[in-house]
Amino acid sequence: MTGTPHFAASCVCGRVVLEATGDPIVSSICYCDDCQAGARLIEALPNAAAILESDGGTAYLLFRKDRIRCAQNDALLKSYKLEETSATNRVVATCCNSAMFVNFDKGPYWVSAYRTRFHGDLPPVEFRICTKFRAGDAKLPGDAPNYPGYPLRLIARLLVARVAMLLGR
Repeated sequence: MTGTPHFAASCVCGRVVLEATGDPIVSSICYCDDCQAGARLIEALPNAAAILESDGGTAYLLFRKDRIRCAQNDALLKSYKLEETSATNRVVATCCNSAMFVNFDKGPYWVSAYRTRFHGDLPPVEFRICTKFRAGDAKLPGDAPNYPGYPLRLIARLLVARVAMLLGR
């Protein structure tokens, strides 16, 4: 399809490559406790690149599951969980311990890909979410609206993406 946006992401060493087609559902930065803990877990791996923003948030591009795939070396991907029973997987390229994306054992129909892994022109950050969990008193940048939880606009976009996915659009 001509004109359909394509996004490419890779680990730091370039061995693992992700491809995404279509616009992301949203471009956001999350400050929830789990995203902060997950980022610290990954950043503690040997030679891992930083994924936390300087203000403590984690930047993501959310794509429908049917629009993102590992195009190269998926055998090098490894999931990490904060707790054994967690449904949330933080997926890392083991070749260089690069955080690649977050997905779920069951449920959500989207993949939260780490924005730092993508190349080229990316959409601007649209939301800063779960800011009530943010540590520190420094003022957040004014580049996007800040929400203490999940804004209705974000939830609506996720629902619209789910319906479109169910309808095969």
